[in-house]
Amino acid sequence: MLHDLLLVAAGLILLFVGGEGLVRGSVAIAERFGISKLLIGLVIVGFGTSTPELLVSVNAALDGASEIALGNVVGSNIANILLIIGIAAVIVPITAWQRTAVREALVATLVALVAFGLVQGALITRVEGIAMLLVLAGYLFASYWLERRNQEAKAFQHEAEEFRDIPLLRPWLAHALVLGGIVALIAGADMLVEGAVSIALSFNVSDAVIGLSLVAVGTSLPELATAIVAAIRRHSDVVLGNVIGSNIFNILAILGATVMIQPIEVAARFREIDTPVMLGASLLLAGLLFATKVIGRGWGGLMLVAYLVYLVHLLSIGTTA
Repeated sequence: MLHDLLLVAAGLILLFVGGEGLVRGSVAIAERFGISKLLIGLVIVGFGTSTPELLVSVNAALDGASEIALGNVVGSNIANILLIIGIAAVIVPITAWQRTAVREALVATLVALVAFGLVQGALITRVEGIAMLLVLAGYLFASYWLERRNQEAKAFQHEAEEFRDIPLLRPWLAHALVLGGIVALIAGADMLVEGAVSIALSFNVSDAVIGLSLVAVGTSLPELATAIVAAIRRHSDVVLGNVIGSNIFNILAILGATVMIQPIEVAARFREIDTPVMLGASLLLAGLLFATKVIGRGWGGLMLVAYLVYLVHLLSIGTTA
């Protein structure tokens, strides 16, 4: 058991360090080649912060742990809203977001609805994975075009700027960060999946519960770190853009790429409990952004309580799920 816990701990550390290194190194390289901050924020930061989810889900699917693969995506999206937005709002109330945040939140809700539809079947297939990746490509193109047209829309540029606060004094450091980040991510994903599966077997807990809780929160650490720093700096657009963008990427890119490599069998609990919770959290965030001007500490506290209740429910039915 100690060995498994150490594997999980080491995996989480490597995923966090690797994700940060990959994103910061990639941003530095992209800037050196003159790539716009809009593209950096939209593509490099978006894909980079979701790389832990991608590697863990693919690794789990290839190892036959399909419940961990799907649970990682669904659980990460739930944690991104209820846990990460909740923590950020408790630290500093989230205010003064751009109108584009409402649009992106609606897109994230529609994507969550698509995921809800996908889990109604017994299997998520390669064809559905290809369709998700094509939708992602359309989303990226549309977002780039819309933000270039609207000079006031700077959400993705702000995300790129959030990763420029640590200057790299040597050009080769950026390349070292990228390569080191990739190695750390691959090793961390392997360790986390191996340790999580062993813990699930030891405690007679289902793979789904481990994927929805431990693995999901672990792979969301890069988003959590970014959100906390952005909240302290009162960068509301970065907090929201980081979470909303990650949720869109998790379903369209991570789930899409995973099922392209290895189709995923869908357990009944995802239809009945977890995906509806993810959809409800997405609707809550979109509703708050549309109807209010502040996500204050009260709402943040309620989100954290809701996430705690969800975790308790997970654990209470974990051995029979």
